[in-house]
Amino acid sequence: MSLGRILRACVAVGLLAGPGLALLRPVAAPSPGTPVAGATIDVRTFGATGDGRTLDTPAINRAIAAAAAAGGGRVRFPAGTYLSVSIHLMSNVGLHLDRGATIVAAAPSVAPYDAPEPNEWGDARRYQDFGHSHWHNALIWGEDLHDVTIDGEGSIDGTARGTNKRGPGGAGDKSISLKNCRKVVVRDVTIRHGGWFALLATGVDDLTIDHLTIDTNRDGIDLDSCRGVRIARCTINAPFDDAISLKSSFALGRARATEDVTITRCRVSGYDEGTLIDGTFKRTMSDAGGPAGRIKLGTESFGGFRKIVVSDCVFERSRGLAIASVDGGAIEDVRVSDLTMRENVNAPIFVRLGTRVRGPGDILVGTIRRVDIRRVTADEVAADQGVLISGVPGHPIEDLRLSDVRIVFKGGGDARDAALEPPEIESEYPEPARFGRLPAWGLFARHVRGLALADLDLSHAADEARPAIVLDDVEGAEFDHLRAPAGPDRVTFALRRVRDFRVHDSPGRPDRSLATAEREAF
Repeated sequence: MSLGRILRACVAVGLLAGPGLALLRPVAAPSPGTPVAGATIDVRTFGATGDGRTLDTPAINRAIAAAAAAGGGRVRFPAGTYLSVSIHLMSNVGLHLDRGATIVAAAPSVAPYDAPEPNEWGDARRYQDFGHSHWHNALIWGEDLHDVTIDGEGSIDGTARGTNKRGPGGAGDKSISLKNCRKVVVRDVTIRHGGWFALLATGVDDLTIDHLTIDTNRDGIDLDSCRGVRIARCTINAPFDDAISLKSSFALGRARATEDVTITRCRVSGYDEGTLIDGTFKRTMSDAGGPAGRIKLGTESFGGFRKIVVSDCVFERSRGLAIASVDGGAIEDVRVSDLTMRENVNAPIFVRLGTRVRGPGDILVGTIRRVDIRRVTADEVAADQGVLISGVPGHPIEDLRLSDVRIVFKGGGDARDAALEPPEIESEYPEPARFGRLPAWGLFARHVRGLALADLDLSHAADEARPAIVLDDVEGAEFDHLRAPAGPDRVTFALRRVRDFRVHDSPGRPDRSLATAEREAF
């Protein structure tokens, strides 16, 4: 598309007239790889100042509207500081932030953000929370769009907007918010203090999120009821919430699975906010349960998850991998591989089936089946929770496989801990810390059918008096090449209500098979 065509479109829709034409100047061509066709136009052409003091929202939205009216194009932000409230994305339009360009979220006292739109499915008591139920109250948002790009080496800064803690009516409480869109690319930008969500995508298909840097006060990336998504090469620091979280809520008024999602080559952490970007990686923050910063499937899980792949990711000073279905949805065909974890504050692997059941109608307990986790290394793991797998009485987690897993725990449990009975708490929010200290230092599995573990290497730094592994109501448990500290005073397995148990080819331990075990320890 020529620049002249854009100019004619601008005049036709009244975005430029008379003296305004003098503001136009040539701009750079689109960089290779952008999916948005058309010419590139400069937001300063439409009156943006980039001085950090003038509210540039009207000029930014005029530039986007002009590109859309001309059939599509790329809106460029040259180096500068663009103070703004709600920016409205449009189809076939990309936003490109040059290096040195920053979109700064204005404080609500400067100008109002768009109000949260009505949503009959937004009752937090019955469905999902307020933040997941509204999209227009954001810094940058789009709904029912296609072919949209946000890219460049610039940044988005929400610091001036405020803390945006939980509660209704948060002003601009998301940096980027997308609903019912398709063919979207978000690439290369940096987001600081992103609000309730740095990026929330709900009902978005064919979504690429590549090479983002996010250092934020709440969630990093939330995908809700999305399909065909690739997240790659992202670095996300989120000490007070999850770094990458997959959801499947009832926010759209229907059950829609999150499926065909790949998360690869990402780094997540829970250092002090802002210290990822400045490179100091400070550890002074404190929060109940410790820093979050993890990758999670759930908690909102009404629509379920299918065909999810997580690979080649690093977790630092954070909680571990969490997979939870507590709202009636099915989690199926999940493949996780090649994770490296350091300074885990609780369970490095947490798989939870529960009965919170937020959603309409008579919702049944969900399912978790066909989950394969392999090649995981974790060091300096906190002592309270090891690998934690818990289903619901009468509704076991099915066909869970762990292989080539090496975990070093801090240790320190005493004999009294070995007698602990973790609560079921199946209707509560799924979080490892809510189970308290576990009776096993390495692995606790309850209500599981089909548990296969191969090449599992467990060790601890401080002395441990708890068993390495506790199984409760487990059917079909096989341990192949288990490595754990052995000795005459050590208990490796504590079994309760276990059927079809087998351990074999494990150094220092004889092969053993049990058809049933009501209560055994060895």
